[in-house]
Amino acid sequence: MRHPGDILFPGEKPFPSLPAVDHYAGSEKLMKKALQLQNELGPVFDITCDCEDGAHVGAECEHAEMAAAIIMSDDNRYGRVAARIHDITHANWQQDLDILVSLAGTRLPFITLPKPRGVDDVRTQIAALRDAEAAAGLQAVIPVHVLIETLGALHDVWEIAALPDVESLDFGLMDFVSGHHGAIPGSAMKSPGQFEHPLVARAKCEITTAALANGVVPTHNVTTELKDLDVIRNDARRARNEFGYLRMWSIHPNQIMPIVEAMRPDFSEVETAAAILIAAQDRDWAPIAHEGRLHDRASYRYYWELLARAQAMAMCLPAEARQRFFG
Repeated sequence: MRHPGDILFPGEKPFPSLPAVDHYAGSEKLMKKALQLQNELGPVFDITCDCEDGAHVGAECEHAEMAAAIIMSDDNRYGRVAARIHDITHANWQQDLDILVSLAGTRLPFITLPKPRGVDDVRTQIAALRDAEAAAGLQAVIPVHVLIETLGALHDVWEIAALPDVESLDFGLMDFVSGHHGAIPGSAMKSPGQFEHPLVARAKCEITTAALANGVVPTHNVTTELKDLDVIRNDARRARNEFGYLRMWSIHPNQIMPIVEAMRPDFSEVETAAAILIAAQDRDWAPIAHEGRLHDRASYRYYWELLARAQAMAMCLPAEARQRFFG
């Protein structure tokens, strides 16, 4: 029987299947703590080693080497530990790339590029990444996640989303608000303002639309709440249901599972997706009728992406669907 991933996307770019959370860790202690938690919970969240804000001034090289060692360690069981480099205006951004790719390129799931001023900055850093991959003798291309946190990047967001090997657009709320020189109040850096201020809401919608139109995952900014799980869960739910984000940053272990729970598809829809895809596979992907409704490849794509997202979030799938499609 033919797999939906092989049948439903002929000649097209499959939509990336990423965990619902991108968890940031800046120090060696926090990176190791995050890895321990990932090994307990499974690969329901990615870890990004922060070589930008996490690095002490003057110790950027040592920090990147430490992050590379974490990525290559035996504790990295799932291969879902990435890194963020310095922005293009910083003197060490290319050194970050060279160190990370040469020492850990074989295990890097992605590289995050912060604070581009526009599409040309992203092109420059991607070109440098490709040069570093060639120098390291890598065969595979490392995907790129791009932080949209300047007005220039928001202006060019559709061009950025269309660049080859861009896998995620991440909204950087704090820097975005700060970049408005006081025109947006500080209350827009937290809830409910972050969802209600028109300029911030417009930016979130534009990023999501550009990402989804180009087969790229939209990733929501962090929530500043660290302790109240209901607030964390509600922020993630609003990001998912009102703005279409499929992934979200976390900066504290307390935030991870509430975000995962809020981002998961509805279980009843997962069951429906499994039943439709099983029936479709039995018919070799010809049109079928399910509960009185016609389904064909257009709806199969929707349900396959939903099922793949549920799998990435470690949801309990119907046994037959798990065996057929993920066995």
